Formats: sequence, structure tokens, C-alpha cells
Amino acid sequence: MDIGSTNKLLTTTRSVRKRLDFSRPVPAELLEDCIDIALQAPTGSNMQGWSVVVVTDPAKKTAIAEVYREGMALYAQIRESMAPGFADDDLRTTQMPRVLDSALYLGEHMQEAPALVLFCVEGRIENAGAAAQASVYGSILPAAWSFMLAGRARGLGMAWTTIHLFQEKKVAALLGLPATITQAVLFPVAFFKGDDFKPAKRLPARELTHWNHWGEHRG
Repeated sequence: MDIGSTNKLLTTTRSVRKRLDFSRPVPAELLEDCIDIALQAPTGSNMQGWSVVVVTDPAKKTAIAEVYREGMALYAQIRESMAPGFADDDLRTTQMPRVLDSALYLGEHMQEAPALVLFCVEGRIENAGAAAQASVYGSILPAAWSFMLAGRARGLGMAWTTIHLFQEKKVAALLGLPATITQAVLFPVAFFKGDDFKPAKRLPARELTHWNHWGEHRG
């Protein structure tokens, strides 16, 4: 295995919003290739409770984009409550305005994406305990991340979005999702513009890694 290529793929797969090329169609076969790879991901107890919904219908894309915009409005109302826990110069705080601007741009143009891809999993866990929630999400999120990586390797950009889940029932009704299905992540998918993605600015592992006991870091 080529470690260099693997590291590049893992460190340069970004949530792409402003660099999505909405003018180029994405072949259905290419999406299916990425989904096939995604479904090789680990899954709890090998249950394979995955479901993937690909939306290409213009009217449905427009309706989902409107739900996303409504969700962004709700998110904007609570965003300020997320920042006080961080220092003013905290990396997570200083990046918020740029990320929010990018998300708002996506909301304005989401319906233009050639495809919206929704990853779902069997089961409802909102009232379950921590173990059940971790098991269910642990069975779908690796597949969603693999889909993102497979797309990146093929020139496809996408943004990992959950804002629509503020009003998930609207999307469920629009797409005819059974009541037993949990929506995990929505991807607007398009070919990306350019290929100069770089590793993101992230807090170093040393600051976020605890050894043997919370708050104990390696010297």
C-alpha cells in the first residue's frame, strides 16, 4: 500500500461547497461505484443495515435545499451558544465565520448539485442509550466517510451536511422514508473545481489525546 497516496487522500478530502462544479453532470454509474466501495465499510455485527437514497429529481432537490435553508436559519440562532466555551483565539472559533459563509453559499445553490446522496440506517435511536446510539451510528458513518473518500479519488466533491436534520421529517416525507429509518448524513455531490486541496488547520493530536486518564497528556 502506498502510504503517501493514502495520507494525501485522507488529509485532503474536504467538505467542498464553493468549489463544486454544478455545470457538469455526474454519471449514475460513477455514484454507484462509490456506493459499492462505501458499503465495504465495517458495520456493527455485520448487520449491513445501510440504505442510500440518491436524489436527482430537480423538484425534490429544490425541496430538500429549502429544508436545508430553513435548518441554517435555525442553526444561526443557536450558533452563538456554541462559541463561549472556546477562547477567542481558539482555532474552532476563528474558523466559524468562514465555515458559516461556505454553508450559506451551499444553501443558496444546493438544488444545483447533480445529485444529493442521503445515507440512512435501519433503526430509531433518539431514545436509546449511549451504547445503542454508538452502535447504530458506528454502522453507517464509516460507510458515509468511505463514500466521501471514493468520490474524492474520482474527482467528486461533496459536503458532509446534517443541517436538514433540524426538520428531518420533511425530508423523510418527501422521499417516502419508512418510520424505522434514521437519516445520518446528506451529501450534495458534484465534480470539484481544481485539485489543490491541502490538509486543514487542525488542533494537534497532542492537545486532544489523553493517556490513561482524562487530562493527562504525553510530555
